[in-house]
Amino acid sequence: MFLEIPELLQRPEINRLRELAKALNFVDGRVSNPGNVTKNNLQADSRDPAYKESVQILVDAIKRCREFRDFALPMRFAPPLLCKYEPEMKYGMHTDGAYVRVPGGQLRTDVSCTIFISDPGSYEGGELRIHLGSEVVDLKYAPGHCVLYPSTTLHEVRPVTSGQRLVAITFIESMVRDQAKRQMIYELNEVSALEGLTMKFENRTRLESVKANLIRMWSA
Repeated sequence: MFLEIPELLQRPEINRLRELAKALNFVDGRVSNPGNVTKNNLQADSRDPAYKESVQILVDAIKRCREFRDFALPMRFAPPLLCKYEPEMKYGMHTDGAYVRVPGGQLRTDVSCTIFISDPGSYEGGELRIHLGSEVVDLKYAPGHCVLYPSTTLHEVRPVTSGQRLVAITFIESMVRDQAKRQMIYELNEVSALEGLTMKFENRTRLESVKANLIRMWSA
């Protein structure tokens, strides 16, 4: 299951990230995955002074988003990273590594996140392609939108043929490692959000109790 979250970023944040991307130094994306010969992109240099501001903007947006919390049940997440794709750049089909290095150690990747920053009309190609069995889904969202999907999912970034694709990515270590269990808790969250105010108070309390106890029982 994957989830689109419209307008994770507000317009001033999108504009500032675009400004930072023009000034930031970018390095070969294979520095974070040197073993993948299909990876051909650029990523923000964490040594650049402007890098911290880009991370903070993205972290603030994620932390205020209820949909993000309800879907991913984040225990922690990697510092979001700006990535650029110029013409002929791509990232071939892959699943994300089970663990990524983060400041102070490593983080298990349960949920992956792509945040779109470029206007989709400003570049050709560059779709995020998610493979679901024999089906494929191509995603190319408006600026500020993001998509969350299990890190076990086969996915790729299709070649950019013109323009520039600017996105941010992060990886989430969830309180609930198992995807199916996370989805059940998410569905309970949705029922609570959509129907909670129409329930008797006692029934809503019981629903919230079940949800909380499942998280306790299934927490990693």
